[in-house]
Amino acid sequence: MPHSLIAQNVAQVSGYVRDVKTNEPLIGATVLLEGTELGAVTDVNGYFTIRNATPATYNVKASFVGYQSQTKFNIVLKSGGIPDLNFELQESVEQLEGVTVRANPFRKTEDTPLSVQKLSPEEIATYPGGNNDIAKVVQSLPGVSGSVGGFRNDVIIRGGAPNENVYYLDGIEIPNINHFSTQGSAGGPVGLLNVSFFEGVTLSSSAFPSQYDNVLSGVLQFDQRNGNNREYQTNIRVSSSEAAVTTEGPLFKSKNEEQSNTSFIASVRRSYLQLLFQAIDLPFLPDYWDYQYKLSHKFDNYNELIFTGVGSLDNISINVPDEFSPDQQATLDQIPIIDQWSTTAGLSWKNRFKDNSGFMTTALSTNILNNRFQQFDDVAEQEGLVFNNDSQEQEIKFRYNLTKFLNEWTVNTGFIVQQAIYSNKSERIDSARGFSYSNSLNFTRYGIHTQASRKFFKERLGVSAGFRMDGNTLMEGGNAIYKTFSPRFSVSYQLDEARKWSVNASIGRYYKIPPYTILGFADSTGNLLNKNTKYIQSDHLVAGIEYLLTPSSRISIEGFYKKYEDYPVSVVDSVSLANLGGGFSVLGNENVESAGLGRTFGIEFLYQRKFTKNFYAILAYTFYKSEFTGFNQEQYLPSTWDNRNLITFTGGYKFGNNWEVSARVRYLGQTPLAPVDEEATLASYPTIIRNYSRQGDLLLDPFNQTDLRIDKKWNFPKWTFNVFLEFQNVFVQQLPSEPNYGLLRDDNGNVITPRQLVKIEELDNSSLLPSLGIVIDF
Repeated sequence: MPHSLIAQNVAQVSGYVRDVKTNEPLIGATVLLEGTELGAVTDVNGYFTIRNATPATYNVKASFVGYQSQTKFNIVLKSGGIPDLNFELQESVEQLEGVTVRANPFRKTEDTPLSVQKLSPEEIATYPGGNNDIAKVVQSLPGVSGSVGGFRNDVIIRGGAPNENVYYLDGIEIPNINHFSTQGSAGGPVGLLNVSFFEGVTLSSSAFPSQYDNVLSGVLQFDQRNGNNREYQTNIRVSSSEAAVTTEGPLFKSKNEEQSNTSFIASVRRSYLQLLFQAIDLPFLPDYWDYQYKLSHKFDNYNELIFTGVGSLDNISINVPDEFSPDQQATLDQIPIIDQWSTTAGLSWKNRFKDNSGFMTTALSTNILNNRFQQFDDVAEQEGLVFNNDSQEQEIKFRYNLTKFLNEWTVNTGFIVQQAIYSNKSERIDSARGFSYSNSLNFTRYGIHTQASRKFFKERLGVSAGFRMDGNTLMEGGNAIYKTFSPRFSVSYQLDEARKWSVNASIGRYYKIPPYTILGFADSTGNLLNKNTKYIQSDHLVAGIEYLLTPSSRISIEGFYKKYEDYPVSVVDSVSLANLGGGFSVLGNENVESAGLGRTFGIEFLYQRKFTKNFYAILAYTFYKSEFTGFNQEQYLPSTWDNRNLITFTGGYKFGNNWEVSARVRYLGQTPLAPVDEEATLASYPTIIRNYSRQGDLLLDPFNQTDLRIDKKWNFPKWTFNVFLEFQNVFVQQLPSEPNYGLLRDDNGNVITPRQLVKIEELDNSSLLPSLGIVIDF
């Protein structure tokens, strides 16, 4: 290649440096590419640009007088399509003579000093085995696992059920982050959020700030970046199962302006998984679209308006295999037909006070899930209806949050008012579990919250205390908001003057309203059967210690205890709904009572190393127990998520010439299940009935899988080409799966009479799964 062409393949990086509390631009801050002499100084808007860098991976450091320096690790500079790099600096503590105070690269806040994990954009984009699926990426975080067999994106945090988490996109709550989501829960097989949008992902698995409602196990915040406000950029991504296009740029930018006050970023993604499934003659064909967008407008230095949203179109259709096999036929019998769409859209206004005394955020949003779920005796011909669920749930939310800086205190307060609209036409044909009703709900939910935080003793001691209360106009006693008074308190202390050692602890009570599928369940005359259910209550006690090994690595040990009360218990099956939500049916569409208790507790070890010397890694081991009761509150049974041992490792090494190898290792202990009630299942087939009185009698083998990814980037003038090759299950481990049952058939697939239920012989699923993908940025 001619030298003149190579010389054009240079990279640059731009972004902003602001005060972390006030969001005030820091003028004259210095930004450097570590290991080089390249750098820049911010202008009056806090904006910087570093030019003429060699395309490679860098750590980038921002410094400003009177503030703690901040380093962004693992920043890939390319010749095209580089998003802004934004810093938020914190005012520095008083320096002590002869002591170097180490800035913590794993920044936490006083209100959430524990169990906070963050992933950078590069860690998200190159996650091995994730196929650019943000929901799978989250499962690499400490204490987080998926459902049995690892084929779904259920987020199980420290033994809590999948529907115990909440998800926020730039402060806008989104109820579903997966395609083909389980109504009443949030899991599904494929994530619907685009990884190209994110500046980072933050998981809080304890010590939740009071502004977040309806959470029992985890808060996941997806921070979207603003679109480029100077020039247009496009990202094209093609993988083994889908293709996506993301575009961004300025709006209303005049020729003499360097940047616009208005920018956008938008994407659309299309699957072709259904074509692959049809080619290999599988009995079902999943087909999906999704879209995501963000529009930002900056009125002035103190006011910004953001309009953002995400949505999906999902369909599972039937494909009758050409040749009969017992396992394929059992899958065909039991697979539902799903026609589902979802959308979330929100408008938020952030007003920063001119005296830097605080800011307020006002948001109006709506989310809709439309779910048609059907099962048939003969699914190929769609004859013999077994179960029909035709429902829609919608929320219209108004949130207001005020943050004030009062001397050394930071006070956050606000409220939420939301309208919940739910309708369902549902029918199950079953002599023991059958029902038929058509019903709709329209009621108001509301909540208030306050939290105050402060640091003492030269910022070595941090304390935070707060509360929230929630109510609604539907449930019996729902307006007695004092019953959901949920206090919380957290404390953190840096033990040594160098700020290497810190201890953290929190205690709090949290509440969650039952899913609308429970609240809307009715008898044939339309009478609501579950109006007397209660908010689910969970008390958390967490404590831990952390040590900064180096400026880029840490180790921590954390113990946790969660106690549950008033968990819904199925009247028919006498099982806590804490055990459910990991399948493809509908969670909670049945009669329940708030009678269940539960507890999860354990200890977690974490080692994390940010990108230094070409290597980064997260290694975590969690030992925990998760158990719940049915109606007998004296009998605790292991939950479906009680795997006891969870090991996760994610790491990568970057070689020269833009080569990278990364790996993910997951180990999940035995999974307790309730065995199938064969007599009841035969009577209700294709519905599978379990004997939940024997929950835990069936133990699936441990799940153990290693995934490998190889990336190679080529930089050309103004554009970048990236190829990645992934290998899932590189050690060809046998992956556990639930026992499968079907009707006894002859060699031609005809049912033998009288009908008999048989256990299908377990298939070998220990294959290596390779996949190839490309990413183009320009």
